[in-house]
Amino acid sequence: MPGQTNDQQDHNGESLTEVDAVVIGAGIGGLRMLHQLREQGLTVQVFEAAPDLGGTWFWNRYPGARTDSESWTYAYSFSKELQDEWDWSERFPTQDEVYRYLSHVADRFDLRRDIAFDTRVESAVYDEDSARWLVTVAGGRRYRCAYLVTALGLLSLPYKPDFKGLEDFEGQWHVTGRWPQEEVDFTGKRVAIIGTGATAVQAVPLIAQTAAQLTVFQRTPNYVLPARNYTLTDFEREGIRSSYDEIWRKARKHPFGYAFDRAGVTKSDVTPEEHQRILERGWETGGFRFVFETFDDMTLDEEANEIASEFVRNKIRAIVKDPETAELLCPKDYPIVSKRPPLGHFYYEAFNRDNVRLVDISQTPIDEITANGIRVGEDEYTADIIIFATGFDAGTGSYNYIDIRGRGGETLEKKWADGPRTHLGITIDGFPNMFMVSGPQSPFGNIPVVVEGTVEWIGNAVTHLRENGLDTIEPTSEAVASWWQLLQDYINATLLPKGRHSWFLGANIPGKPRGVLFFFGGVGTYRKTCQAAADSGYADFTLDSVAPHGQASTAHVGRTTSRPAPQSVS
Repeated sequence: MPGQTNDQQDHNGESLTEVDAVVIGAGIGGLRMLHQLREQGLTVQVFEAAPDLGGTWFWNRYPGARTDSESWTYAYSFSKELQDEWDWSERFPTQDEVYRYLSHVADRFDLRRDIAFDTRVESAVYDEDSARWLVTVAGGRRYRCAYLVTALGLLSLPYKPDFKGLEDFEGQWHVTGRWPQEEVDFTGKRVAIIGTGATAVQAVPLIAQTAAQLTVFQRTPNYVLPARNYTLTDFEREGIRSSYDEIWRKARKHPFGYAFDRAGVTKSDVTPEEHQRILERGWETGGFRFVFETFDDMTLDEEANEIASEFVRNKIRAIVKDPETAELLCPKDYPIVSKRPPLGHFYYEAFNRDNVRLVDISQTPIDEITANGIRVGEDEYTADIIIFATGFDAGTGSYNYIDIRGRGGETLEKKWADGPRTHLGITIDGFPNMFMVSGPQSPFGNIPVVVEGTVEWIGNAVTHLRENGLDTIEPTSEAVASWWQLLQDYINATLLPKGRHSWFLGANIPGKPRGVLFFFGGVGTYRKTCQAAADSGYADFTLDSVAPHGQASTAHVGRTTSRPAPQSVS
């Protein structure tokens, strides 16, 4: 019965806990999924490998960590009371503030009682006879459920290159995506940071304040946009609260899930002088508004993009005093937005400090980590602390650490050997009743807005099954193939494939299959597409009903099949 767990024993006498749903991950997606399914009357068990909730916002506590989404949209929209009682302090909140927000949500809705922390899921195996998933966690405890939901996060598995000699390094080293809970003291230290992506862009200006020397190793320069962060006043917070209906309406329609207005202007609509003035306004407004509230063709038209790209390069040249350093910081071989542009909080200004230096490793890469630091070619750079800000194995990385097996015992690892294949970025053929929140091939954008649409879709699908006496839902292979082609069509209509070492395509990880990891048709389009799939009666899916007297019937667009009857647990 919904609302009750059931502890049983399997054929070998080992403990087996029955729940309606298992959710893997207690970050933004997992918490929202737990609340949704509980509201629908299901019993839910959440497993989280970390000692606390938060996902990204638990692990990434490096100096300067904060959102690149404006705080009032980096939040849940399912509860008006929650919106009214929570006060954001800044335009772009810090890691600590987001973590406190998620903790508040968990406490307010009593979510922790269904979350097992410090618990890593080792395997999830689909049993075709019973149409149930058997989930095994570290320590051997096992759970059986009808619905398996992975909420592993798009950027949750840090990538650290296997640098030769690291074991010989005599100082400290840290990976930003697994930052220690205890404070790291940089005072008077020689610090080396490898990487210049969004993480390093946030960390560099702060570490530079106290380090004796900060050496930044750059393979690929980024187009860093000014955040223009500020403290919110009570007047602004009240204005946000009174406007939330309109804020969410805009965010759900926006291509990347932001509450921005479309520019309504393209390059051909303005003179060169007007073009520069509009870009200047976007630069001063700050954040991703530079991209989305200036020109609608920035990601589509090469000439419009080059104007914006050169605009940013000229800003770098104006900010950074040393011309040689400025040119190294200027991206020249890929278009702006073809990689995710980070938001900076005085990043370029940090290179004007006497204690900050930039080392270009695009042509001469790092050879090895030595006892005293980092060697690049003939040069050795001494360091007391090395920071690896080398990004994430995006989209699929975390799935490689769980043994997930679907029909016929097929592993997800084998299924995705050439890259992920999904339908809607939520479901996978051959893996019935497995749902993904922010899975590969779902939209990349403002994650809470993406998450809520996905969670609601999953909740509605589960309701459809239960109300119609159905047991499983699984996309057809044809639907998966069509989704893959749609992903290609959308990304190829943009300049995104031109990004250098872009994790949008898995190109930042050596040996990873190259392919589109995200849906770039826009969050608004995605939501409409998902809704259409549901409104069609799930025509792109096979819906199964396990009959009570010896066979399982399958209903899908007039087609039926049979399967063996389920067996009891005992």
